[in-house]
Amino acid sequence: LTHPIATTLITMALALKVGLAPTHFWMPPVMQGLDLSTGLIMATWQKLAPFALIIQMAPATHPQLLTALGLTSVIIGGWGGLNQTQLRKILAYSSIAHLGWMVIIVQFKPQLTILALILYIVMTTATFLTFKTMSVTKINTLATNWPKMPIITTTATLTLLSLGGLPPLTGFMPKWLILQELVTQDLPLTATIMALSALLSLYFYLRLCYAMAL
Repeated sequence: LTHPIATTLITMALALKVGLAPTHFWMPPVMQGLDLSTGLIMATWQKLAPFALIIQMAPATHPQLLTALGLTSVIIGGWGGLNQTQLRKILAYSSIAHLGWMVIIVQFKPQLTILALILYIVMTTATFLTFKTMSVTKINTLATNWPKMPIITTTATLTLLSLGGLPPLTGFMPKWLILQELVTQDLPLTATIMALSALLSLYFYLRLCYAMAL
């Protein structure tokens, strides 16, 4: 597969399948319609096969296409989650933003994509399972859980902050390595936009943590 039109079409089809922006429109409403267990499968397990193909095709894919997909996903993933009150929609936008980080670096260092994907799956699984244990689907129901299950609520808070990429938590590591690699590849502007967009995501994770701590 070396023909540019073929690789572009396949990459866009895979982007639609995993929910990368700008082909992400189906993902938040679908995630909202699923219960937390099925949502977890959609946010994690369903990303594995398309990402295996994206990684294999990255050397033949147009680098600007991957950069554009990555940047739009990180920006839209951060922006879209800001005014949401439903946890599943927030997690859907969080997923879009994380996928952007993975796609932007796949052309330079696929090992970082795999690292980011593994950590994303671990953290997302932990988040979904804690929300399922607490049986919450909206931000305003988070506050009632602290007196009932303090340990689980604390775990959820740490996991969310890690998903947001707050140092010194684990979720910061792939973001830091990806930014470092982008700067090494002489893309400081891209790295700056990515870092600033990550702050948008971090804001809505902090909002969730604040709601839990009330």
